[in-house]
Amino acid sequence: MELNRGKQNILGWLLSAYRADSHGAWADWLQTNQQQITWNCLELPGRHFRWRIRGNPLSWLDQLPDTKPDLILATSMVDLATIRGLNPRLAQVHAIYYFHENQFIYPASENQIRSVEPQIVQLYGALAAQQIVFNSAFNRDSFLDGVDELLEKMPDAKPADVSRRLRKKCEICPVPVRPVAPNPQKDEGLIVWNHRWEYDKAPELFASAMIELANQGVEFRLALLGPRHAQTPEPLVRLRRVMPERIIADGKLPGDEYKALLGRAGIVISTAIHEFQGLSVMEAVSAGARPLVPDALCYREQYPASYRYTAGDQGALVEKLGAWLNRGLPPEADVSNWYESKLDKRWSSLLTPG
Repeated sequence: MELNRGKQNILGWLLSAYRADSHGAWADWLQTNQQQITWNCLELPGRHFRWRIRGNPLSWLDQLPDTKPDLILATSMVDLATIRGLNPRLAQVHAIYYFHENQFIYPASENQIRSVEPQIVQLYGALAAQQIVFNSAFNRDSFLDGVDELLEKMPDAKPADVSRRLRKKCEICPVPVRPVAPNPQKDEGLIVWNHRWEYDKAPELFASAMIELANQGVEFRLALLGPRHAQTPEPLVRLRRVMPERIIADGKLPGDEYKALLGRAGIVISTAIHEFQGLSVMEAVSAGARPLVPDALCYREQYPASYRYTAGDQGALVEKLGAWLNRGLPPEADVSNWYESKLDKRWSSLLTPG
């Protein structure tokens, strides 16, 4: 890959088919911080997931620029193989396929119909790319394991060693974290929940654990942050009903207010059943909050065992959290390896080697 032809002389396409919060922040960061590339960014709103992952080549059918780029950086929501097929001029353009997440272990909700199509889109996209980049080793390994499991189900005419061939193209380069300044006046009893209030974050486990902890007479306060739908999620309804006096913040806050609360918080909790990098936890940890996270997913490569509890185990969560609140918090965790200052050069080397 020879792209290093001088500053502002590389034409890159940034294709993001699902602009959710973290995807959008990453795309904005790249365009601001990787200015050795002249970016042409095409994004689609983060809604209608199944249409987005399968329909983005149609959405962009008449939108792709006429100029041939030097580089394509596409997220794993992009049907890269089809885009190349519909636009033969792009067939030999160096393409990097970036996995914020993978569909092989993404948990389906009760209302979703399981389909192999999102997995196939990502498998074809990975095969069509020259480089495959993941935000965590857990993301990479679960994708490659998922490919093996999918092909095991294929009835006949199977290709050989697909995951081995893909692994040769794989690299790890996380989404950079912009650290949040800690507040000198820490509230060690302030617990932050700063995730989406959706099934894959298991908010019902969080709510039940907080109610059990309160019933034990443990003193704490809650900042219930993160986006939620217009219809209030049932776990949030329970918390508002049972312990309104403990809730000091409730809602998705403006940036400055959000960061100020993270700076005050003593603890940030995750009960997620799906997490590939855990940016919201990392933001809180950068501000000095202690992470209490499942012993699973990407968290095993980020935080020592002392910050983890048995995944899905309410009793284990309550026990460790109660010990922290009653006897004092553990030392701060270190997530500086994920900071912008550490990852800027890695991204620059990835995008413009040589």
